[in-house]
Amino acid sequence: MKKTATFAVVHFCVAFGVTFLITGSWVLGGMIALLEPAANTVAYFFHEKAWEAVQRRRARLAA
Repeated sequence: MKKTATFAVVHFCVAFGVTFLITGSWVLGGMIALLEPAANTVAYFFHEKAWEAVQRRRARLAA
C-alpha cells in the first residue's frame, strides 16, 4: 500500500510540474494534476479488461 501511495504522490507531482512548466499557471497545474490521474485510472481499468479478454482468447485458441 505504501508503494501505491508514493506512486500516486509522484504521479500528482509530475502532472502538476509538467502542466505548470507549460502554462505557468498554479491553478491549471492543480486541476490537471487532479484530473489526469483520475482519467488515467479509469483508462487503466478498461485496459486491464481488454488485456484479460485478449489473454482468454489466446488461451482458447492454444487449447
